Amino acid sequence: MNRRLAQGYQGDAPQNESAETVAVVALGANLGDRAATISEALRDLARLPLTTEVRAAEPIESVALTPEGPDASAPAYLNTVALLTTRLAPSVLLGYLHAIEARHGRPARTADQSRWQDRTLDLDLIAYGDVQSTDPALLVPHPRAAERDFVLEPWLAVDRDAVLPGAGRVDELLARLRAGDGGGAEAPGAARDSADGS
Repeated sequence: MNRRLAQGYQGDAPQNESAETVAVVALGANLGDRAATISEALRDLARLPLTTEVRAAEPIESVALTPEGPDASAPAYLNTVALLTTRLAPSVLLGYLHAIEARHGRPARTADQSRWQDRTLDLDLIAYGDVQSTDPALLVPHPRAAERDFVLEPWLAVDRDAVLPGAGRVDELLARLRAGDGGGAEAPGAARDSADGS
């Protein structure tokens, strides 16, 4: 394997290139055969170089979200979270996530693209170990992950001790969100933001 895959670009936090890290990836789809797309995307993730394990929660269904709020008339989303044990640098992993999305028919991202649209597949890099980055090209952890039960619930299902860096334990974040004091405006929606946090 090319050791550059583990090094990333200069904005990545320094990493021991041989150390494995657990990355949290949210998957969502609301167009086409959602279940087949999610299953194939999980297989794509398992085939990534320098990745030794992928564990995913059972998918959950969520109502599509628009800037005006939940839209029950729009196609519903199927969402899950996968934990990847990998040596890929976070920026390199993000590039692979974008390539997997494109393979499944998602158009390339543009700066003027609306966050609120139907998607064949959306892959968001939610967290990468305990790395915190505010670089616009690599926002980790995902800036809105703590506000989304469709991310927190499946993440908690696959890792009961999960912690969102800078925000706290996932079980506590989900409990606050469900109690109504955690910014639940986006809770019924689907993981449709780009993996770079837009």
